[in-house]
Amino acid sequence: MAVTLNDYAGLQPAWCPGCGNFGILSALKMALVDLGIPPHKLLVVSGIGQAGKLPHYMKCNTFNSLHGRPVPVAVGAKIANRELVVIAVGGDGDGYGEGGNHWIHSMRRNHDITYMVHNNQVYALTRGQASPTSGAGFVSKTTPEGAPAPINPLALAVASNTSFIARGFAGDVEHLAGLIKLAVSHKGFSFLDILQPCVTFNHVNTYEWFKKRVYKLDADKNYDPSNKLAAFEKAQEWDERIPLGIIYRKQRPTYEDSILALADLPLVKQSIEPARVEKMMADFL
Repeated sequence: MAVTLNDYAGLQPAWCPGCGNFGILSALKMALVDLGIPPHKLLVVSGIGQAGKLPHYMKCNTFNSLHGRPVPVAVGAKIANRELVVIAVGGDGDGYGEGGNHWIHSMRRNHDITYMVHNNQVYALTRGQASPTSGAGFVSKTTPEGAPAPINPLALAVASNTSFIARGFAGDVEHLAGLIKLAVSHKGFSFLDILQPCVTFNHVNTYEWFKKRVYKLDADKNYDPSNKLAAFEKAQEWDERIPLGIIYRKQRPTYEDSILALADLPLVKQSIEPARVEKMMADFL
């Protein structure tokens, strides 16, 4: 039976009117339907924040983790049941601030999950504090004299040898849906940084601001996403020109491939042998 958008219908979103999260939600549902993934085969793990509400507005398996912790939960779920499509979602504060270490080391290990970061360059749920990606000089209650220089998530991802790195824009739902399809289909850690305007607390990086600057790498036939040095160069582009699309992609073995216990069956389908566990526990006595 074909998968439809109605299969993923969830609660009515409570985001601010015009929030970029609406575009991300629509793009994700479109991608999942195009891939033919039914809701019972999907797990969406979220953190805390406006982005963390996304799975509430879908019909699928959901796990709401602690602030900055969606990635380790998603990793554990994928190890336990590799037959699940596992997607972690969070905001730039959740992912690059509280969850920064989880993000970096999961990219390094190349876990077979997709991580979508809603990057609105502000802590929106807690009313507009500066986040790790807020522009230099961004004034908020926590940075009254201006925020310091932001981190560069794409450059960090390239340096971590992440096997799939892409950037999307919530204002271009069709293009974003295509990137999500590629990310979910990729075997390995797929990192997708999504530019998501916050219409309430970020009046600098607006839809109009981005539309004047973004361009698609898809149209550049000379760009090779397997070239790591070229990917570093693209990761540095920001103020005047901002690239969208696949920044870097290179297949390499996943962490799950190295676990011998997963060679035959997913953990959830393997029989439990208490005697083996008892022997292992006895070694610690």
